Amino acid sequence: MLPKLFFVISTLISSFIFTTHSYNTQCLHHQKILLLQLKDELSFNSSLSTKLVRWNERDECCKWHGVECDVAGYVVSLQLDNESISGGIADSSSLFRLVHLQKLNLAYNYFNNTPIPKGIHNLTYLTHLNLSDAGFGGQVPAEISSLRRLVSLDISSDYIFVKLEMLVRNLTGLRELYLDDVNVNSSHERRKWSHIISSYLPNLTALSLSGCGLSGPLAKSFWQLHSLSILRLDYNNLGPELPDLFANFPTLTTLSLSNCSLKGSIPSTFANLTNLIRLDLSDNSFSGNIPHSLFALPSLLELDLSYNQFNGTFQLDKFLSLANLTLLDLSHNRLSVDVGNLNSTSYGNLQLKGLGLASCNLSHFPNFIKYLDMEYLDLSYNRIGGEIPSWIWGTQLRDLDLSYNLLTDLQKPYHIPASLRDIFLQSNQLKGELHLPIPSASQLSYLFLANNSLSGSIPTSLCSATSLYVLDLSGNRLSGSIPPCLLENISELDLSQNNISGSIPDNFPMDRCWLEYLDLNNNTLEGKIPKSLERCEQLRFMNVGNNNITDSFPCMLSSTWLRVLVLHSNRFHGEVRCQNMSWPSLQILDISSNQFSGNLESINFSSWKTMMLQSDVQLRYGNSNFYNSQLWISLSITLIMKGTNSEYHTIWPEFGIIDFSCNNFGGEIPNAIGDLTSLHQLNFSHNALNGSIPNSFGQLRNLESLDLSVNRLIGPIPVELAGLTFLQVLNLSYNKLVGEIPNGRQFQTFSADSFKGNAGLCGFNLNISCSDSDDSDHLSPEEDENGEEKREIEWEYVSSALGYVVGVGSIAWTLLCRRSFRERYFEKIEEIVDKIFYERARRRRHERRRRRVEMRNEVRRQQRR
Repeated sequence: MLPKLFFVISTLISSFIFTTHSYNTQCLHHQKILLLQLKDELSFNSSLSTKLVRWNERDECCKWHGVECDVAGYVVSLQLDNESISGGIADSSSLFRLVHLQKLNLAYNYFNNTPIPKGIHNLTYLTHLNLSDAGFGGQVPAEISSLRRLVSLDISSDYIFVKLEMLVRNLTGLRELYLDDVNVNSSHERRKWSHIISSYLPNLTALSLSGCGLSGPLAKSFWQLHSLSILRLDYNNLGPELPDLFANFPTLTTLSLSNCSLKGSIPSTFANLTNLIRLDLSDNSFSGNIPHSLFALPSLLELDLSYNQFNGTFQLDKFLSLANLTLLDLSHNRLSVDVGNLNSTSYGNLQLKGLGLASCNLSHFPNFIKYLDMEYLDLSYNRIGGEIPSWIWGTQLRDLDLSYNLLTDLQKPYHIPASLRDIFLQSNQLKGELHLPIPSASQLSYLFLANNSLSGSIPTSLCSATSLYVLDLSGNRLSGSIPPCLLENISELDLSQNNISGSIPDNFPMDRCWLEYLDLNNNTLEGKIPKSLERCEQLRFMNVGNNNITDSFPCMLSSTWLRVLVLHSNRFHGEVRCQNMSWPSLQILDISSNQFSGNLESINFSSWKTMMLQSDVQLRYGNSNFYNSQLWISLSITLIMKGTNSEYHTIWPEFGIIDFSCNNFGGEIPNAIGDLTSLHQLNFSHNALNGSIPNSFGQLRNLESLDLSVNRLIGPIPVELAGLTFLQVLNLSYNKLVGEIPNGRQFQTFSADSFKGNAGLCGFNLNISCSDSDDSDHLSPEEDENGEEKREIEWEYVSSALGYVVGVGSIAWTLLCRRSFRERYFEKIEEIVDKIFYERARRRRHERRRRRVEMRNEVRRQQRR
């Protein structure tokens, strides 16, 4: 009887479950209407969409990709991440009438810096909200803090601003908070962030605040967040040392403290983090030996200790006890890593997929690598010589960096796997013809072979790499012409310092030109600048100097992003007269040693807005989003600076250079150049300029080098030039200048060579007296005023010194004797230091984070989904 009863009950339960499941798939009609309305409202690229593009009236809406419903047929989950959405969500959007939504994911879209809609407060049932890297910008609306059911919130973005306490004070049920790269508005909250978080969110299990400009030390209350499983605080100022309190986080699985200005030793309580899976302590100043406590973390999958100051000799086999380890990075310390103790019986225990041993004093390839199927391998900055072994390429390799070694050749035969994305072989001793068998399905994006001794022509097989984004073959012995197919998809191309001939192919794509960086300097190129280059609206850097190009000025360059243009030492000719030429981002223009002519008045200097930045305060701190707009650029360029060749790898926004020397320019120097206040070098030498030196040059407070030699300039040297305190190189020789050389402490440091060839000049620098003191009765009114001015200046020096002593003494007395003033003073100093670190950290993050973090970001995205 009992078995029969059990069978009947089981049948009824199964029937109920089946009926419920069937009912589950029935989408309510009005929910379907709202979803279709939402699809119509959204702007998205249908060729890139994998979800929205498949929504249609025929199918059941609860079965649509990205849509989930509850048992009643209401839409409760909408996953529209990576759908290339660029707009269409306003406060009145149909999205906010799907009031039963519990999960909303709009991550990795392109909302063009539009604010997060306030209509989101209608979604009161939301438990999971993900807007990370969706392209939203501006201030986080207070309406998000009204979503009291939120369990997980991710609004990570460079363009988001947040009042931290306002955001979290009502979200006491939050378990996961991701605010990576978000701009925390006030300096007070950037200092007190750990207290704010722990006060309102005591039950957090995941916290990620990378790159928010935060500062330490951590509040005592923060160490009471015992439920934390994920903690990411990269690129913040948490130094100088970490407290030995990590035993308070027994459930921690991910700890990331990269670039946090930490030093000293790793706390001993790390040994208690037995559940730790990922540990990143890179880009700090930890020192001493690598502690044994890290070998006792049995669950560890990823360990990154790179860019620290660990020292001594390290035996790599010590990590063999970490059987699950898949990523190990010890690069750029002061270590000598010994890989010789790994024997053949140990290979089977290794699960490594990523290994970084850059700058670890290696003299040969670690032999055990041949038994592993690596995905990431960095052995750069060592002393490894000879051939690159054929087994190094593996079958799953994605990133290979063997740069800055003593490698001479590639062992043959070798097979480059289709999975390989990055190859860095620059600065070795590779020789012979360049042969790279690129597979047809290649994912190759970055190829660096610069500074070797490679010869022959550029192989057309590179065109098979249709995903090739950056190609650097500079500093070799390559000859022949540029394959036209290289220009079709490339973003950065550097072929400088070779023997490449022919003309630049007129083959830049019609539909969309991705080119941002073009360096063809120091070759034997001829012909003209191709007209199709005008299609490259993202062009930021162009250097075609030291070639044989014969053309007029390239007025066709239409990119408003153009930062650097170098044409020097070619055969360019004619006037620099371009209609509608406006380069608001221009910082470096070098057209020296050509045959340009005409007057400088025809050039619209006033349109070069980036060179007209008014103050360092506005530049560095006035706009928190300044560096996020990529107004700095990483490059390699050699310029004549202060009379010598100088190589630059980074151009910051406050840095400007104009070099028009060795041409045939005539006419007067425009006063508008005095408005280019970020100029560091100005060179108009060896032309036929006339008229006087503009008084407006006194506004060029950042100027370090000024060369106006070998022209036809007349009149006196403006006294305003004496106020240029940063001026280190001055050359006004061989003109027709007259009068007394201005007095000034900076001017007195310049030798006679700076002024020779001007018969009418006199003064201290030339050891030529302008007048005898006994002839003062015969001075003109102007000269008499100048003499009086000299005496006044001398008294000004005395008054300034006295004022300085009194001022400093007063401030020191106030700081010592008045506590309230002292606290406010040092709080202000701390705020300024915070801001300096804040922007510095952002610049460093954009410069060097890409390769190592890219692989881990993919894992992170999968986790959040």
